[in-house]
Amino acid sequence: MPVPRIRWLIPAVFSSCLLFAQGSGSTSSITPAPEMARLARTFVGGWNNVETMEPNQRWPHGAERRRRGTSHCELSTGGTTLICQGSSDGSAGKLDHLIVIWWDKNAQRYGFFICYKDWGSGCESRGTAHWEGDGFVNDYTENINGKPTKMRDSFIDITPNSHTLIAAIETADGKMKTLITSRSTRR
Repeated sequence: MPVPRIRWLIPAVFSSCLLFAQGSGSTSSITPAPEMARLARTFVGGWNNVETMEPNQRWPHGAERRRRGTSHCELSTGGTTLICQGSSDGSAGKLDHLIVIWWDKNAQRYGFFICYKDWGSGCESRGTAHWEGDGFVNDYTENINGKPTKMRDSFIDITPNSHTLIAAIETADGKMKTLITSRSTRR
């Protein structure tokens, strides 16, 4: 199969899985795989989201997404995957997203797949994720100005009714600099 077909096939398969999961009734009766139980307690449900972008090249004065910022996460595939879907809007522009997280038994890490529809993004496998104490961390690499650059999404300050996502980039001195802060509260 040529590579271009794979690029549209992966999101189509995940979208089909999401539609099937939504149409198959409540996920409250699913017993998640052990590694997924903690994710389920943290993320399953409906959320209101507010994003704040730090000033940078794209947004010299910063930006935000507050209007209609909602998302919903649920277990699927018999409790082996967490699927989150949402949308938001604001001065940073409209964003629609799909996130799929699963446990990779061989790697002993979580797999992380995303689809974003914003200013031209698409779908990609986005590194691996793991728990660091009470935080859930997704490490990945992005090509920034032709150079592979370490990125990190950290879900922190997790409570039963809220969590914060910090999207950060590694700077030249090896420190992580916050780019986006997203605060989510349970609906």
